[in-house]
Amino acid sequence: MTNKTGQKKRVALVIGAGSVKCAAALGLWRVLQREGIELDMVVGASGGSIYAASMAIGHTVDESTALTQKLWTSEISSKTNWKGLLSAFMPKLFGFDGGFAMLDDGPIKRALRRGFGDVTFADTKLPLFIVATDLMNGERVVLKEGSIAESIRASTAIPYVWLPVEIGGRRLLDGCVSDPMPVGVAMQEGADIILTMGFESPYPNQIRSASRYAFHVTSVYTNNLLRANFAFNNLAHHTEIIPIMPDFDRPVRLFDTHLIPYVIEEGARAAEVQLPYLHRLLEDRAAAQAA
Repeated sequence: MTNKTGQKKRVALVIGAGSVKCAAALGLWRVLQREGIELDMVVGASGGSIYAASMAIGHTVDESTALTQKLWTSEISSKTNWKGLLSAFMPKLFGFDGGFAMLDDGPIKRALRRGFGDVTFADTKLPLFIVATDLMNGERVVLKEGSIAESIRASTAIPYVWLPVEIGGRRLLDGCVSDPMPVGVAMQEGADIILTMGFESPYPNQIRSASRYAFHVTSVYTNNLLRANFAFNNLAHHTEIIPIMPDFDRPVRLFDTHLIPYVIEEGARAAEVQLPYLHRLLEDRAAAQAA
């Protein structure tokens, strides 16, 4: 199968929001590697940006699993941002600069630095695109240069929970606020076949703190946006979009990193279901090239 210009069709993997559930992309990736199916680009938003970056850098499935189990833990939400809280409730006394967060972002910054160090987009083996949201106008922002750790920090900056991140003169928030499953980015970058994996954000088991309340409220509206965007892209596109949707038989919550091996297996299982169709598309491509 070739595109309208007669060139080889480009295959993209888009990993949307979903926290720990995004680890299912590693199961999909494992199946693709086994089948010898190469990707031409990876796109990530919110929790999916972590896995997209790990794949683009060239980590193995095992390396990516170990990295995320160490990175995405409850430790990153363990420190309260007291200055931010005081500035919100007493802005004249403590000063309010237009950004608000209940949690100190020191722990998540350190975790991302441990995981990704000083690696930049220029160091990746696959083209990588990370999606964030402009705080001032709500626009989707596609990051594709500079620090990967900083870009992931922006893409996972959950509103009210962590502070926005300034990159290129723009204050950026969680990518899922504008586009929780950004297949449109892959289309704009010339992808013809898009494997997409995105999830509704998990809700906290119990709401016993202000930060858990913020997680919950954010999940409510981003889940609605995910459904709306996915429905639109299925109706109005000229690109092959193949959704890979694992069927989890148990709850997978925000920091359930101990379930990552299970999540990966379910991702692989879901990939196997779509594999015959993907092979047909690729065989059509090879036949067209030979002709």
